[in-house]
Amino acid sequence: MIEAVVALLMFVNGEIKEARIQESMGMCLNGKRKAERQYSESVSYKCWKGEAELESNIDGSKSIKKMILK
Repeated sequence: MIEAVVALLMFVNGEIKEARIQESMGMCLNGKRKAERQYSESVSYKCWKGEAELESNIDGSKSIKKMILK
C-alpha cells in the first residue's frame, strides 16, 4: 500500500541504511537532534516527507518497503 509518510532517514557514507516512520515532522526533527548527539563523520540524518510503499510487520506496525521519489 502507498501512503504519505514522514520518515527519519539514516545515511551511512551517503547511502540510506535505515528509514523509520515518524508521526509528525516535529517528532522527526526531535529524533534527528537526539541521534546527532552521537557524532560520527560517516553517519548523517535527514527528515523526509513524501510517499512510500509500506508493508505490515508481524506485530501490526508498518515499515517502509520502498520510497517513491518524484
